[in-house]
Amino acid sequence: MSSIRFATPLATQSSDNDSDDLSSSDSEDYPEEDNNFDDWVSDQALGRPCRSLFDETDFPSVDDALRYDQSTHGFNLTETCTRLNLDLHQRIRLINYIRKDKPTPSQLSSLTGKEPFFTSDEYLLPVIEDDPLLLHLDLDDWSDDDGPSSIAHPQPEPTDLATAVRRIRYLEEKLSQAQKDLADYRNIVSQKVDVASFAEIISEPGPSTSKAADPRDDDSHYFQSYGEIDIHAVMINDKVRTSSYASFILKNPVLFENAIVLDVGCGTGILSLFAAKSGAKHVYAVEASGIADKAEKIVQANGLSDIITVIRGKVEEIKLPDDVTHVDIIISEWMGYALLYESMLDSVLHARDRFLSPNGGGIMAPSQCRMMLVLCEGNEVYKDRVGSWSDVYGFDLSEMAKEVYDNAIIDVVPPESIVSAPCPIKDLHLRMITPRQLDFKSSFSLTCTSPMRTKIHAFVLYFDTFFAVDEQPLDPSVPVTIIKEGDPLLAEVWPVGGKSLPKRRASMGSVRQVKESGKKKITSFSTGPQSHPTHWKQTVFLLREPIAAEEGTVVSGTFSCKKNGENSRELDVEIHYSVKHLEEPTVGETVVEIYTVR
Repeated sequence: MSSIRFATPLATQSSDNDSDDLSSSDSEDYPEEDNNFDDWVSDQALGRPCRSLFDETDFPSVDDALRYDQSTHGFNLTETCTRLNLDLHQRIRLINYIRKDKPTPSQLSSLTGKEPFFTSDEYLLPVIEDDPLLLHLDLDDWSDDDGPSSIAHPQPEPTDLATAVRRIRYLEEKLSQAQKDLADYRNIVSQKVDVASFAEIISEPGPSTSKAADPRDDDSHYFQSYGEIDIHAVMINDKVRTSSYASFILKNPVLFENAIVLDVGCGTGILSLFAAKSGAKHVYAVEASGIADKAEKIVQANGLSDIITVIRGKVEEIKLPDDVTHVDIIISEWMGYALLYESMLDSVLHARDRFLSPNGGGIMAPSQCRMMLVLCEGNEVYKDRVGSWSDVYGFDLSEMAKEVYDNAIIDVVPPESIVSAPCPIKDLHLRMITPRQLDFKSSFSLTCTSPMRTKIHAFVLYFDTFFAVDEQPLDPSVPVTIIKEGDPLLAEVWPVGGKSLPKRRASMGSVRQVKESGKKKITSFSTGPQSHPTHWKQTVFLLREPIAAEEGTVVSGTFSCKKNGENSRELDVEIHYSVKHLEEPTVGETVVEIYTVR
């Protein structure tokens, strides 16, 4: 049977005093608590009009509505929940799914309990405010252990005192759990309602001249950090990153010659220098941080001031000089940890919509990125970040490790610790994706490949990056280039010590002609464990409880990613997963893990 275990608290449950009262075996206290709960259910649900699940007909009570749905539409809610063995949250989702998506009774009869909506938090939000049918999920009808079958199969009356006491304790436990489940649900719903209302408010465009409130500034620290020299040294010295960009630009002079290029977030201007050397007619290098001053001096020192123009400012606010309205190529190294950290892609997409030649005449470099998820044994990461605190000079400092689980860990994971094939959870085609699609939820299924029993301590996220002149999305079967230590890629494309650049071929005249030539040249690199490490490393989501697994164990669930509500450049990640072992007939309970990428 499947249930949900929250690895991070989502709701405030009953106080310790309440719990003590409910677990008491005092036979005189119990009936009072029980009657109060029944009265509340009766007042809130049974006595209120209830609408049919399938049409707009209203009835005086929940029972009348359920009988109508069975007699008129041939659907028995209680029998369906029993057949599917649904827990409380799944039953809530089922009711809201029927009210929202309006499936037919015949479609409902084919449900298996594995449908995506049974795990989607979207269906925890009531379709009808104070829906009496949801309030009717009382102790007897909606027991997680027994399913909604206790009415059809009533328990026999106890015949002796010991049996009666055990029955009372059992009912007390069920009552306590029911109250906690309802409290959890109410809290989740209130959070969902608040978030939904807030999202609607901020998504509505307001008057451009409004000064009612200043927008939250998430940029100051971000741009200040990129004004420091050290961060640019790290990026330039990342051989996988820099050589891959250099390879694409310098090995495609037919693409860059006579092209107008926009470099978004140019930093030191290294990509602009490559573009100029590859034959660009002009390069506009946009940078909002203080490093723009250095970039301008670098351009001058390399004698390229007539080709490269450095523009200090945000790409959302600047104007291109010389009455330029469109560019042929946009290059940018916008990727952050877990690909989307820093939210720079939003700025690149703004530049695309504003400046890239329309009607397929321009290209994005890179053109496509894929976020990949794998299972990781992660024993070394666990020992380093968590286990090491358990014995420090003979003292237990494990309290220090508790917050480690709240944030994603940025670290290099050895390839031998990966125990599954990767699963793509997001494919970003830069020519078509919109900023709204950068908040996403995706399903995944990962199968353990370890030949021996192991403990899986983490999920690991990395990304693959592709450069292609064709604006069509790459087929998933196209492999990414794995760059290993000692690969000659850098030496092939980056002239050192006064060596000349690779000789350029004659220009074909335009980006469009290159696309139409039918030659699909692809440059790519991976930030995964199998590749030479990059400055992005990998993003590690450490599990609070490791997964015991062997070859063939399947870990499946959903991966959700969205911008952090307090800092839009950070990410909130929520992973729901369950485990299916080969020798077990059913899937285990669903576990929820919540992280921040910062």
